[in-house]
Amino acid sequence: MAFLKKPLKRIARHVKNPIRRAKLELKQGLGWLDQPIILPYRSFGNGQEFRMLGRVMEDSGLSKTARHNSKAQNMLAMGKRFLSDDIPEVKVRARFGDQEQIVMTDTNGYFEVCFDTDGQADHGAWNDVHFELLESVVEGQASITATGEVLLPPADTQFGVISDVDDTILISHATQTLKKFKLMLLKNARTRAPFEGVAAFYRALQQGGAGCPPCGNPIFYVSSSEWNLYDLLTEFCRNRGIPKGPFLLREMEAEWYKVWKSGGGSHNHKHDKIKRILETYPHLQFILIGDSGQHDAEIYAKTVHNYPGRILAVYIRDVSKNRREREVVRLADQLRPMEVDMLLVKDSVEAARHAAEQGFIQPEAIQAVEEDRVADERAPTELEEVVGETASV
Repeated sequence: MAFLKKPLKRIARHVKNPIRRAKLELKQGLGWLDQPIILPYRSFGNGQEFRMLGRVMEDSGLSKTARHNSKAQNMLAMGKRFLSDDIPEVKVRARFGDQEQIVMTDTNGYFEVCFDTDGQADHGAWNDVHFELLESVVEGQASITATGEVLLPPADTQFGVISDVDDTILISHATQTLKKFKLMLLKNARTRAPFEGVAAFYRALQQGGAGCPPCGNPIFYVSSSEWNLYDLLTEFCRNRGIPKGPFLLREMEAEWYKVWKSGGGSHNHKHDKIKRILETYPHLQFILIGDSGQHDAEIYAKTVHNYPGRILAVYIRDVSKNRREREVVRLADQLRPMEVDMLLVKDSVEAARHAAEQGFIQPEAIQAVEEDRVADERAPTELEEVVGETASV
């Protein structure tokens, strides 16, 4: 095997996992490593600064999804998300306004930048951050650039929304491993189904009540899913008309062949991410939205206690059986002395009615949520489609 030619950067030298190190060395040495890409993740900031996370990885060749994609195509796409190699220890240049930073990716291909926003940004809008890969890792490498987006809400924002993803906006069957795994493998961003009425409800929350600024209220999506699913989640929201917002996901801790555990395990990281959002906007109140299937109610109840006066309401979508329902009701009773409503709701319309009563959304938005729910209910459910497709194999 020929030695690597300069100026290619040897990317596997400090990778601790011997199997991964050998794989990277072999692929790079034989020219099997695909072109790298920079994937910046949407971020958020305030009047002082923002941080943005990104990743340099091998281009997996994922193309835009379509409803007619076959099961095999969807399975291949999911495999690519978890099997493409990260590119460790390469330099990336980041530019925001007239500021510039050069950072190094870590052994998992991730990097983070931090920029000042005072006088440097358009507050109340999405702002661009530009990235460029400064080192070559494959022969004939083209110029590798990317543009990330950071949300800087204005000072007069009414409130923020922090939402879970799995079984809150996206039907995932997170507590039922077999159903969850089937949906992950057999569906894509266009064929995954939302919970009925969720898009219209979130648009109503973004638009807010009377006096909300034109740019609307910010919405943040916090999930136990891995960053490997970022493209699927953002495309799903875009296709379904769910408002654009930053995603706060987590690094994949398990080996790739444990992909079926995606979204599971400890949810402690959610506490940290919710804390980061609340402390980024210390003068802003929030609405929290989750589901009864896992631990959202407990996480949100703890947040209410830790940040008194900061939480306007908590909506928990009822997706579980009687035992969990009783636990959520018990937590809701504990929050009453703090004058925070935690509602266990059967659908988005029930949550919208309460939100309108509290002035969080315009009263006329309820009808839009009802119409959206009916339209979503008329579509075949994900489980029906999965069962039908499985039977046809």
